[in-house]
Amino acid sequence: MGDRRGGAQGGGTDLAWAALAGDPALTEHIAYGGPPGLLPARLPVMSLARSTVAVCALAAAELAARRNGGPVPAVRVDDGAVATAFVSERQLRVDGRACSSFAPLSRFWRTADGWVRTHANYLHHRARLLRALDLPDTAGEFDVAAELSGRRAEEVEETVCAAGGLAIAARTPEGWRAHPQGAAVAAHPLLTLGPLDDAPARPLSPPAGPPTLPAAGLRVLDLTRVIAGPVATRTLALLGADVLRIDAPQLPESQDAHSDTGFGKRSAALDLGSSADRARFEELLSRADVVVTGYRPGALDRFGLAPEALAARRPGLVVARLSAWGDDGPWGGRRGFDSLVQVATGIAAVEADAGSASEDSPESSGGARPGGTPGALPAQALDHGTGYLLAAAVLRALTEQSRTGGSFLATLALARTARWLLDDLTDGGERPSGPERPGPRSETSGPRPEMPGAGAYDPARHLGETDSTLGRLRHALPPVSFDGAPATWTTPPGRCGTDAPVWR
Repeated sequence: MGDRRGGAQGGGTDLAWAALAGDPALTEHIAYGGPPGLLPARLPVMSLARSTVAVCALAAAELAARRNGGPVPAVRVDDGAVATAFVSERQLRVDGRACSSFAPLSRFWRTADGWVRTHANYLHHRARLLRALDLPDTAGEFDVAAELSGRRAEEVEETVCAAGGLAIAARTPEGWRAHPQGAAVAAHPLLTLGPLDDAPARPLSPPAGPPTLPAAGLRVLDLTRVIAGPVATRTLALLGADVLRIDAPQLPESQDAHSDTGFGKRSAALDLGSSADRARFEELLSRADVVVTGYRPGALDRFGLAPEALAARRPGLVVARLSAWGDDGPWGGRRGFDSLVQVATGIAAVEADAGSASEDSPESSGGARPGGTPGALPAQALDHGTGYLLAAAVLRALTEQSRTGGSFLATLALARTARWLLDDLTDGGERPSGPERPGPRSETSGPRPEMPGAGAYDPARHLGETDSTLGRLRHALPPVSFDGAPATWTTPPGRCGTDAPVWR
């Protein structure tokens, strides 16, 4: 299927693989193909999507070779599969029902001096937003619009943040670079990956029969929420890991969100503030190989879940930590989501006149709205892209650990991925053909069947259907593909938080 191989022409793949400290010669194992013109935008979104999936698949192939012996398997990257997977939450159907992504108060609002974007998908975030604005719990969009129209965007940002809510003033890329948090993000690479200590190496078990999947036999504790982290752990589950997601019972997850990213996993609820549940967690940790966290830096430290503390109790552990804004700077401890990071970093300003619909509604595909509203990418690409980078970092850590020993730590942030998209990626390199460019206004869910240069692209080729306890699921198939990779997950998602907190 590929019409171009990696190596010197690898573009974003080479940059991401170098950030993962991978052998540059291995990118020659990647073949690229598929229809051009998908995920159209002013920024090189398809390059980001393609390269993050490519390095994830290559890291999986490298680990497979390490476990099974022999050469690194060939990797295939199909733009159609990648573009479909990057809007997996929009492609999901449960018994034919489309799933909602954004609540009514999660959108752009005009302020006295510009624009602000809020995020209120969770009920506790909605309550904090309204309380910060001195509005009643019954307030709706009209009330919020009227209140925000007389306030300054940055004042709204600070007031809502101080109340534990989520609101971000729209900035230009230049404004973000001049902001203290933008400067803090720019001081770091795309991701960091390295040893925490000198724990003994854990030998990877050789195959007992047919070739072993890269993550077979590994136990992964998944403490993540909202696309990026769950995409990473969904990928590790695809590759054979026993993934157990842990949520706090007082912070229930959206079932629709879990129905998208819960494939191959089990899901349990534990209150780490409870001594009994904390003991159950410690038992799980004592047998875990990987812990992935997706909360604000420091938010889990009081439970003994800082990376160094985890490694001290479980030497040889791989810890992967994801945040919105990074580990330092004035916003290091703030909450954040893909849509808000796009607004803060200037991505929304760049995409403002891209000519397609705003992401205000859950079924839109990115771009600007009439009247100058800031735009959005054609997918929650920071989430999905960071998710595949996170999975790649875990896989690379496991490979390096088998050689050198040590507990490992990977750190990633949506804002770092945003800086990479804005400043480092280009349209060239590994792309099969044709430039990325904005498409027509669209209100469809997911990639359009007809996009500029896309030819006869049909997302149905990259969708599967699975029966589950939730109903009949239509879902995006995994884009991570190499010789020996599974075509899909072994199990569908179930009800979030209903599984027993035990390893298989």
